[in-house]
Amino acid sequence: MGARGPVPKRSAERRRRNKDGAELVHATSAPGLVEWPDPDASWHAIACDWYRSLAASGQAQFYEPSDVATARYVAEAMSRNLAAGQRFSAQLFAAVSSAMTELLTTEGARRRVRIELERAPTEQETPAGVTAIAAYRAALGA
Repeated sequence: MGARGPVPKRSAERRRRNKDGAELVHATSAPGLVEWPDPDASWHAIACDWYRSLAASGQAQFYEPSDVATARYVAEAMSRNLAAGQRFSAQLFAAVSSAMTELLTTEGARRRVRIELERAPTEQETPAGVTAIAAYRAALGA
């Protein structure tokens, strides 16, 4: 598990570039190579959604079969807690939340272990070129 304390900033947001010995891993947002079984039909809908989203997330490329088994177990526990109705267990929720963190499901958990997921830029996200700046200057009369 990564360091304790506040969530580190993304590498692009840091001002200081001190060498800390730990290499940052940049990964593209893509599903992994491990086979993911379908969610159990008896699971709660939220647990099914979480399980499917985990399989499609960028950190899944680092998963081993044991991680997939852990994800199935967490989804089962999550489903049982959600199906409990009024007897929602705070202790079980804390355990599920902790297990979800160990599977690197949150941005903070990934930053703590120095993994940053980057989405491939779409055509709409490409930065404006120099021609756009020239057009802005022309429009302003400069």
